[in-house]
Amino acid sequence: MKVIDLVKKQRILSIEVIPPDRGKDIDEIFSAIDEIMEFSPSFINVTRHAPEIDYLEFGDRIIKVPKIKRPGTVGVSAAIKNRYNVDVVPHVLCLGMNKFEIEDMLIDLKYLEIENLFVIRGELENRKEMASEKDGYNHADELVAQISKMNKGIYLYPVENPKSTNFCIGVAGYPEKHYEALNLEEDLKYLKKKIDAGADYVITQMFFDFEIYKNFVEKAREIGINVPIIPGIKPIVQFKSMVKIPSTFFVTIPKEFASAMQEAKTPQEEFKTGTRYMSKLVDKLLNYGVPGIHIFTMGKGKSTKALLEAVYK
Repeated sequence: MKVIDLVKKQRILSIEVIPPDRGKDIDEIFSAIDEIMEFSPSFINVTRHAPEIDYLEFGDRIIKVPKIKRPGTVGVSAAIKNRYNVDVVPHVLCLGMNKFEIEDMLIDLKYLEIENLFVIRGELENRKEMASEKDGYNHADELVAQISKMNKGIYLYPVENPKSTNFCIGVAGYPEKHYEALNLEEDLKYLKKKIDAGADYVITQMFFDFEIYKNFVEKAREIGINVPIIPGIKPIVQFKSMVKIPSTFFVTIPKEFASAMQEAKTPQEEFKTGTRYMSKLVDKLLNYGVPGIHIFTMGKGKSTKALLEAVYK
Protein backbone atom coordinates (compact mmCIF):
# COMPACT_ATOMS: atom_id res chain seq x y z
CA MET A 1 0.00 0.00 0.00
CA LYS A 2 1.18 3.52 -0.72
CA VAL A 3 2.57 5.49 2.20
CA ILE A 4 0.16 8.33 1.49
CA ASP A 5 -2.77 5.89 1.78
CA LEU A 6 -1.39 4.33 4.96
CA VAL A 7 -1.18 7.77 6.57
CA LYS A 8 -4.83 8.45 5.71
CA LYS A 9 -5.92 5.21 7.41
CA GLN A 10 -3.93 5.36 10.63
CA ARG A 11 -1.01 6.90 12.46
CA ILE A 12 1.92 5.03 11.01
CA LEU A 13 5.06 3.60 12.57
CA SER A 14 8.00 3.03 10.25
CA ILE A 15 11.65 2.13 10.57
CA GLU A 16 14.75 2.61 8.45
CA VAL A 17 17.52 0.07 7.96
CA ILE A 18 20.84 0.17 6.12
CA PRO A 19 22.15 -2.52 3.76
CA PRO A 20 25.07 -4.62 5.01
CA ASP A 21 28.66 -3.69 4.23
CA ARG A 22 30.05 -5.03 0.98
CA GLY A 23 30.92 -8.70 1.44
CA LYS A 24 28.63 -9.21 4.47
CA ASP A 25 25.26 -10.94 4.62
CA ILE A 26 21.75 -9.81 5.46
CA ASP A 27 21.29 -11.74 8.72
CA GLU A 28 22.17 -8.76 10.93
CA ILE A 29 19.40 -6.71 9.30
CA PHE A 30 16.91 -9.53 9.80
CA SER A 31 17.93 -9.76 13.47
CA ALA A 32 17.30 -6.05 13.97
CA ILE A 33 13.91 -6.22 12.22
CA ASP A 34 12.93 -9.35 14.18
CA GLU A 35 13.27 -7.28 17.37
CA ILE A 36 10.74 -4.77 16.08
CA MET A 37 8.13 -6.73 14.11
CA GLU A 38 5.87 -7.21 17.14
CA PHE A 39 5.07 -3.49 16.81
CA SER A 40 3.79 -4.04 13.23
CA PRO A 41 5.68 -1.32 11.34
CA SER A 42 3.68 0.17 8.49
CA PHE A 43 6.69 0.19 6.19
CA ILE A 44 10.46 -0.22 6.23
CA ASN A 45 12.81 2.17 4.48
CA VAL A 46 16.04 0.81 3.01
CA THR A 47 18.81 3.34 2.55
CA ARG A 48 21.08 3.67 -0.45
CA HIS A 49 24.58 5.08 -0.18
CA ALA A 50 26.15 7.38 -2.70
CA PRO A 51 29.39 6.13 -4.30
CA GLU A 52 32.71 7.45 -3.11
CA ILE A 53 35.81 7.74 -5.25
CA ASP A 54 38.29 5.00 -4.40
CA TYR A 55 41.64 3.94 -5.83
CA LEU A 56 42.32 0.24 -6.41
CA GLU A 57 45.64 -1.35 -7.32
CA PHE A 58 45.50 -3.88 -10.15
CA GLY A 59 48.89 -5.35 -11.01
CA ASP A 60 51.09 -2.52 -12.22
CA ARG A 61 48.42 0.16 -12.30
CA ILE A 62 46.09 2.07 -10.01
CA ILE A 63 42.59 2.85 -11.21
CA LYS A 64 40.02 5.31 -9.92
CA VAL A 65 36.56 3.79 -9.39
CA PRO A 66 33.24 4.77 -7.80
CA LYS A 67 32.68 2.52 -4.80
CA ILE A 68 29.44 2.02 -2.88
CA LYS A 69 30.24 0.84 0.64
CA ARG A 70 26.81 -0.68 1.18
CA PRO A 71 25.35 -1.90 -2.12
CA GLY A 72 22.17 -3.95 -2.40
CA THR A 73 19.29 -1.57 -1.70
CA VAL A 74 16.98 -3.20 -4.25
CA GLY A 75 17.92 -6.72 -3.16
CA VAL A 76 17.50 -5.94 0.54
CA SER A 77 14.13 -4.30 -0.16
CA ALA A 78 12.91 -7.38 -2.03
CA ALA A 79 14.22 -9.71 0.68
CA ILE A 80 12.46 -7.78 3.48
CA LYS A 81 9.22 -7.57 1.51
CA ASN A 82 9.28 -11.32 0.88
CA ARG A 83 10.31 -12.34 4.40
CA TYR A 84 8.02 -10.08 6.44
CA ASN A 85 5.20 -9.28 4.01
CA VAL A 86 5.58 -5.59 4.81
CA ASP A 87 5.72 -2.56 2.52
CA VAL A 88 9.25 -1.42 1.75
CA VAL A 89 10.53 1.98 0.65
CA PRO A 90 13.90 1.88 -1.10
CA HIS A 91 15.91 5.08 -1.29
CA VAL A 92 16.61 6.38 -4.80
CA LEU A 93 19.58 8.74 -5.15
CA CYS A 94 20.53 11.31 -7.74
CA LEU A 95 24.19 10.44 -7.31
CA GLY A 96 25.86 7.34 -8.67
CA MET A 97 23.66 6.72 -11.73
CA ASN A 98 22.59 8.74 -14.72
CA LYS A 99 18.91 9.29 -15.41
CA PHE A 100 18.72 6.41 -17.89
CA GLU A 101 20.19 3.95 -15.37
CA ILE A 102 17.77 5.29 -12.76
CA GLU A 103 14.87 4.62 -15.11
CA ASP A 104 16.01 1.00 -15.49
CA MET A 105 16.20 0.61 -11.70
CA LEU A 106 12.71 2.09 -11.32
CA ILE A 107 11.40 -0.45 -13.83
CA ASP A 108 12.97 -3.25 -11.74
CA LEU A 109 11.21 -1.87 -8.65
CA LYS A 110 7.91 -1.77 -10.55
CA TYR A 111 8.32 -5.45 -11.49
CA LEU A 112 8.95 -6.23 -7.80
CA GLU A 113 5.60 -4.55 -7.03
CA ILE A 114 7.27 -1.93 -4.89
CA GLU A 115 4.99 1.12 -4.80
CA ASN A 116 6.92 3.51 -2.58
CA LEU A 117 10.18 5.39 -3.06
CA PHE A 118 12.21 7.83 -0.99
CA VAL A 119 14.08 10.28 -3.21
CA ILE A 120 17.18 12.13 -2.02
CA ARG A 121 20.16 13.76 -3.64
CA GLY A 122 22.74 11.87 -1.62
CA GLU A 123 25.62 13.24 0.43
CA LEU A 124 29.33 12.64 0.06
CA GLU A 125 32.52 14.62 0.37
CA ASN A 126 33.50 14.37 -3.28
CA ARG A 127 29.96 14.99 -4.56
CA LYS A 128 31.08 17.60 -7.11
CA GLU A 129 33.31 15.09 -8.86
CA MET A 130 30.57 12.45 -8.91
CA ALA A 131 27.76 14.83 -9.86
CA SER A 132 29.55 16.00 -12.99
CA GLU A 133 28.49 12.77 -14.72
CA LYS A 134 26.69 13.45 -17.97
CA ASP A 135 22.90 13.03 -17.84
CA GLY A 136 22.92 12.96 -14.04
CA TYR A 137 21.01 15.03 -11.51
CA ASN A 138 22.28 17.47 -8.91
CA HIS A 139 18.98 18.06 -7.11
CA ALA A 140 16.25 15.79 -5.79
CA ASP A 141 13.40 17.76 -7.37
CA GLU A 142 14.78 16.83 -10.82
CA LEU A 143 14.60 13.14 -9.97
CA VAL A 144 11.13 13.55 -8.45
CA ALA A 145 10.02 15.13 -11.73
CA GLN A 146 11.36 12.15 -13.71
CA ILE A 147 9.44 9.68 -11.52
CA SER A 148 6.28 11.80 -11.75
CA LYS A 149 6.51 11.63 -15.53
CA MET A 150 6.85 7.84 -15.40
CA ASN A 151 3.69 7.81 -13.28
CA LYS A 152 2.03 9.46 -16.29
CA GLY A 153 3.50 6.96 -18.75
CA ILE A 154 6.29 9.25 -19.96
CA TYR A 155 9.63 7.44 -20.20
CA LEU A 156 13.04 8.76 -21.21
CA TYR A 157 13.33 6.20 -23.99
CA PRO A 158 10.60 6.18 -26.67
CA VAL A 159 8.01 3.53 -25.74
CA GLU A 160 4.96 2.34 -27.65
CA ASN A 161 1.77 2.05 -25.57
CA PRO A 162 3.63 2.67 -22.29
CA LYS A 163 2.28 1.43 -18.97
CA SER A 164 2.42 4.06 -16.26
CA THR A 165 4.25 3.41 -13.03
CA ASN A 166 2.40 4.02 -9.78
CA PHE A 167 5.04 5.21 -7.35
CA CYS A 168 4.35 7.14 -4.15
CA ILE A 169 7.25 9.55 -3.67
CA GLY A 170 8.74 10.61 -0.36
CA VAL A 171 11.40 13.29 0.12
CA ALA A 172 13.56 14.56 2.96
CA GLY A 173 12.92 17.65 5.06
CA TYR A 174 15.40 19.31 7.41
CA PRO A 175 13.86 20.89 10.54
CA GLU A 176 17.16 22.59 11.36
CA LYS A 177 17.82 23.28 7.64
CA HIS A 178 20.10 21.43 5.26
CA TYR A 179 23.71 22.21 6.06
CA GLU A 180 24.23 23.86 2.65
CA ALA A 181 21.23 26.20 2.99
CA LEU A 182 21.72 29.79 4.14
CA ASN A 183 18.72 29.58 6.47
CA LEU A 184 15.59 27.54 7.13
CA GLU A 185 13.36 29.74 5.01
CA GLU A 186 15.65 29.27 2.00
CA ASP A 187 15.79 25.52 2.60
CA LEU A 188 11.99 25.31 2.72
CA LYS A 189 11.84 26.83 -0.76
CA TYR A 190 13.81 23.84 -2.04
CA LEU A 191 11.49 21.47 -0.20
CA LYS A 192 8.54 23.21 -1.87
CA LYS A 193 10.18 22.59 -5.27
CA LYS A 194 10.24 18.86 -4.50
CA ILE A 195 6.59 18.88 -3.53
CA ASP A 196 5.65 20.87 -6.62
CA ALA A 197 7.57 18.35 -8.74
CA GLY A 198 5.32 15.56 -7.45
CA ALA A 199 6.46 14.40 -4.00
CA ASP A 200 3.65 12.97 -1.84
CA TYR A 201 5.08 13.15 1.67
CA VAL A 202 8.08 14.23 3.73
CA ILE A 203 10.20 12.38 6.28
CA THR A 204 12.38 14.70 8.34
CA GLN A 205 16.00 14.48 9.28
CA MET A 206 16.47 13.50 12.92
CA PHE A 207 15.94 16.14 15.59
CA PHE A 208 15.90 16.11 19.39
CA ASP A 209 13.72 19.07 20.33
CA PHE A 210 9.95 19.06 19.79
CA GLU A 211 9.84 22.83 19.21
CA ILE A 212 12.23 22.45 16.27
CA TYR A 213 9.82 20.07 14.52
CA LYS A 214 6.77 22.19 15.38
CA ASN A 215 8.42 25.35 14.02
CA PHE A 216 9.43 23.51 10.85
CA VAL A 217 5.90 22.25 10.20
CA GLU A 218 4.35 25.66 10.83
CA LYS A 219 6.75 27.39 8.44
CA ALA A 220 6.21 24.68 5.82
CA ARG A 221 2.44 25.12 6.00
CA GLU A 222 2.82 28.89 5.65
CA ILE A 223 4.41 28.51 2.20
CA GLY A 224 1.91 25.94 0.95
CA ILE A 225 3.57 22.62 1.80
CA ASN A 226 0.49 20.61 2.76
CA VAL A 227 1.67 17.00 2.40
CA PRO A 228 2.19 14.79 5.49
CA ILE A 229 5.43 15.60 7.34
CA ILE A 230 6.55 12.49 9.24
CA PRO A 231 9.08 13.15 12.02
CA GLY A 232 12.30 11.15 11.87
CA ILE A 233 13.65 9.95 15.21
CA LYS A 234 16.98 8.36 16.09
CA PRO A 235 17.32 6.57 19.45
CA ILE A 236 20.51 7.58 21.26
CA VAL A 237 21.54 5.36 24.14
CA GLN A 238 25.30 6.02 24.34
CA PHE A 239 27.05 9.29 25.08
CA LYS A 240 29.92 8.42 22.73
CA SER A 241 27.37 8.11 19.91
CA MET A 242 25.76 11.40 20.90
CA VAL A 243 28.96 13.43 20.49
CA LYS A 244 29.27 12.33 16.85
CA ILE A 245 25.74 13.34 15.88
CA PRO A 246 26.13 17.14 15.41
CA SER A 247 29.15 16.93 13.09
CA THR A 248 27.76 13.98 11.12
CA PHE A 249 24.14 15.03 10.66
CA PHE A 250 24.33 18.80 11.34
CA VAL A 251 21.71 18.75 14.08
CA THR A 252 21.63 20.13 17.63
CA ILE A 253 21.61 18.14 20.87
CA PRO A 254 19.58 20.00 23.54
CA LYS A 255 21.50 20.91 26.69
CA GLU A 256 19.05 18.97 28.86
CA PHE A 257 19.64 15.76 26.92
CA ALA A 258 23.42 16.16 26.74
CA SER A 259 23.68 16.88 30.48
CA ALA A 260 21.56 13.88 31.42
CA MET A 261 23.70 11.54 29.31
CA GLN A 262 26.90 12.99 30.73
CA GLU A 263 25.67 12.42 34.28
CA ALA A 264 24.91 8.74 33.65
CA LYS A 265 27.55 6.67 35.40
CA THR A 266 27.23 3.33 33.61
CA PRO A 267 26.34 2.13 30.11
CA GLN A 268 23.08 0.80 31.57
CA GLU A 269 22.22 4.24 32.96
CA GLU A 270 23.07 5.83 29.60
CA PHE A 271 20.74 3.38 27.85
CA LYS A 272 17.86 4.13 30.24
CA THR A 273 18.48 7.89 30.13
CA GLY A 274 18.54 7.98 26.33
CA THR A 275 15.44 5.83 26.04
CA ARG A 276 13.56 7.96 28.59
CA TYR A 277 14.39 11.23 26.83
CA MET A 278 13.49 9.95 23.37
CA SER A 279 10.23 8.39 24.59
CA LYS A 280 9.18 11.75 26.06
CA LEU A 281 9.96 13.39 22.71
CA VAL A 282 7.85 10.81 20.87
CA ASP A 283 4.99 11.35 23.35
CA LYS A 284 5.05 15.09 22.61
CA LEU A 285 4.97 14.40 18.89
CA LEU A 286 2.06 11.98 19.19
CA ASN A 287 0.12 14.47 21.31
CA TYR A 288 0.79 17.11 18.66
CA GLY A 289 -0.96 14.90 16.12
CA VAL A 290 1.88 13.84 13.83
CA PRO A 291 0.99 11.46 10.97
CA GLY A 292 3.37 8.88 12.36
CA ILE A 293 6.84 8.19 13.69
CA HIS A 294 9.81 7.14 11.56
CA ILE A 295 12.76 5.60 13.40
CA PHE A 296 16.31 5.53 12.06
CA THR A 297 17.51 2.20 13.46
CA MET A 298 20.96 2.24 11.85
CA GLY A 299 20.69 -1.55 12.07
CA LYS A 300 20.34 -1.52 15.87
CA GLY A 301 17.20 -3.34 16.96
CA LYS A 302 17.72 -3.29 20.74
CA SER A 303 17.57 0.49 21.25
CA THR A 304 14.64 0.84 18.85
CA LYS A 305 12.71 -1.91 20.62
CA ALA A 306 13.36 -0.28 24.01
CA LEU A 307 12.01 3.03 22.71
CA LEU A 308 8.91 1.40 21.23
CA GLU A 309 8.24 -0.48 24.46
CA ALA A 310 8.50 2.78 26.43
CA VAL A 311 6.04 4.53 24.12
CA TYR A 312 3.56 1.85 23.11
CA LYS A 313 3.41 -0.54 26.08
